[in-house]
Amino acid sequence: MRRARLILWIAVGIAAVIAAALFFARPAPAPTSTADSSFADIGGPFTLTGSDGTPFASPRLAGRPFAIFFGFTHCPDVCPTTLARLARLRKALAKGDKAFAILFVSVDPERDSPAEMGRYSGLFGTPVIGLTGSPAAIAAVKKQFGIFSKKVPQPGGDYSVDHTATVLLFDRAGQFSATIATDEGDGPALDKLKLLTS
Repeated sequence: MRRARLILWIAVGIAAVIAAALFFARPAPAPTSTADSSFADIGGPFTLTGSDGTPFASPRLAGRPFAIFFGFTHCPDVCPTTLARLARLRKALAKGDKAFAILFVSVDPERDSPAEMGRYSGLFGTPVIGLTGSPAAIAAVKKQFGIFSKKVPQPGGDYSVDHTATVLLFDRAGQFSATIATDEGDGPALDKLKLLTS
């Protein structure tokens, strides 16, 4: 009886070892990438208000690559620096102002009127399409483009706005193509724009 029991326990042990070996030896499941699907969801048709006070609908960009940046006219550093950089990169591309459009969308529609957007967008020595709209319209477009923004109270009752500082690039078909980050060198950024406008 003892011998039978011993054989049984040995058999159970061997089976456990084999099962463990089979478990750890099996190939790991292929990772599922959500990048393509999430990128495909960025962007889409929109209508906002241009600096002349009239509606600006995204079909006006059909067949033209564009860079879109979300910010606000009271921004102390990131916004003017980014727009000046886009102007500089477009000049370095040496394909003229029509090579790609630069869109600047307000995340502060309470203060950024069409006229204010027009004034601000005209400071960079190159055509910049300044867009604003109602808070609801801006919220909808931010959601479409995956943009974060949040009011930050300042002393004296004023406020600033924290926001996504990445430039989004879209091809001639209106499909998301790439990003330009604030800490990215001009060389890689220019390469992306060359590819976008080729």
